[in-house]
Amino acid sequence: MTLEEQIKHYRKQAGLSQEKMAEKIGVSRQAITKWENGTGTPDIVNLMAIADLFQISVDELLSNEKSKKNQSDYIYESRTEYDIDGKKNFDIKLGGAYAVDLKAYHGEKIEVAMFSNVYKNLLADYKVKIDDIKNRIDIDLNRFNEASEADAKESLVITIFIPVKYIGKIELSVNAGTLNITDIENEHIEVNGKISEITLQGNKSEIEIDSNLDMQISVLSHEGALEINQLSATSRLTIPADYRFRSKKKGIATHIYYERQGKKVDDFSDAEADNYIELNGIKSELVIVEAEV
Repeated sequence: MTLEEQIKHYRKQAGLSQEKMAEKIGVSRQAITKWENGTGTPDIVNLMAIADLFQISVDELLSNEKSKKNQSDYIYESRTEYDIDGKKNFDIKLGGAYAVDLKAYHGEKIEVAMFSNVYKNLLADYKVKIDDIKNRIDIDLNRFNEASEADAKESLVITIFIPVKYIGKIELSVNAGTLNITDIENEHIEVNGKISEITLQGNKSEIEIDSNLDMQISVLSHEGALEINQLSATSRLTIPADYRFRSKKKGIATHIYYERQGKKVDDFSDAEADNYIELNGIKSELVIVEAEV
């Protein structure tokens, strides 16, 4: 969504009229109308007021605008769309990539967008296959013309948009430098592969991550369980300072440590919290880091 679509979406989600929203942030109703139809843009003070009203960050409000700007920096791009008309489970196999974004949005189609500065014939070198099988959608990325996985890891950026109202369970297999999962509300997300950095924002789900690389996981906001399965790996999980969670370790020779302001501290998890962090595996460590305010 564009900024104007974001503002309109959050206003309606909050059950506010344009007049009532204008009253709450101290502007005219005409200003809200201009922001929502794209004929005007809120300044930084009003952006902060809008974000505060809807209890989100300015970064969240501008996230799609930033994404569009970043994607426009690439020379080559390819997009594949598929109409969907009901709730589905998703099985996504991507192979290698430099970066992957998995996002929910308010629409009717699945969209797989690919970007690169290397693959002049991106559409010929990489083809997205989407199969609709009863209650499941399979998304497979196939390579052609000797396009290598090593090259993909260096230069291929993939963004997958899934309609909010049609999201069932998701299974994602990918080997990537970074993975961002944003605004997914469903029962379960399973991530398999080799991933160095993962960012979670705005999700409400049980998320299971299976990776034997040392990972940096950043939780900007999340509701639900986060299960990390690793073999002989050490990962760091950064959480907001006000994030309440309970934690548990399973497996053989696994350890969870806690860090605040750059120093190891005693366990600061909360046994009564709804959010849940679990480490499972063999000879693995997880350091849970409280982000500095």
